[in-house]
Amino acid sequence: MSNASARCYRLTGRGAYDALFAGGRRRDGAYLQLLSLPAAVAPGRSGYAIPKKLLPLAVDRNRVRRLLREAVRAARPPVCAFDVILRVKRCCPRTEYRRLAAEARELLSALCASGVGR
Repeated sequence: MSNASARCYRLTGRGAYDALFAGGRRRDGAYLQLLSLPAAVAPGRSGYAIPKKLLPLAVDRNRVRRLLREAVRAARPPVCAFDVILRVKRCCPRTEYRRLAAEARELLSALCASGVGR
């Protein structure tokens, strides 16, 4: 996949994040929160909120972001009907990053199964 095609799946801009945080439907897991709204324009986009307070090392934030990005990529095409944000809400030890990725897959599959963003 080229960078140009990958960019169309990115949620960018403060306004897009603010809209999802304000009006998105929330689904909570142990480590993650999934916010979703039906996509205004196809394909749906995804964003990631990984606070420095929870994961202070950039290497950890980047690894988690890569794992979450892969979970979203695996959930396509059904997840493309939504704009989503995966937000880390609880600190997770390095040994549990795979569990965090599994939780992301579960939240995304539940979203796709319900078919409702709001």
